Amino acid sequence: MKQDELYDRGRAMRQDMFGEPGVRTIDSADDFQEPLQDLVTRHCFGDVWSRPGLDGKTRSLLTVAMLIGQSRPDQLRNHVKGAVSNGVTKEELRELLVHASLYYGLPSVSDAWRHVREALQEADAY
Repeated sequence: MKQDELYDRGRAMRQDMFGEPGVRTIDSADDFQEPLQDLVTRHCFGDVWSRPGLDGKTRSLLTVAMLIGQSRPDQLRNHVKGAVSNGVTKEELRELLVHASLYYGLPSVSDAWRHVREALQEADAY
């Protein structure tokens, strides 16, 4: 993996948001997974997440809302932990879930509620 400014910025953001597990996935990627980790590091975090138009907290709230709507529990749990690192509170996540129930429906949001709660507990933010 060739390192450059986007890579370095993305790796630093992954470290800040997700701690050691956020960079462990980069460092432990084999030749099959490396293209995905490179894409996530450079494009997702080094480019899009680093744009000046929105702060990290706002991006985290938006990402959590979108993952709730897509019913992506693994990514949701990871991004809840990242949201906590970006300053999102338990109360804000609870309100996001209440609001999301109007647009995504109670069955999917009730599942998301459980995943968000567990992620908050794992992040010592519950």
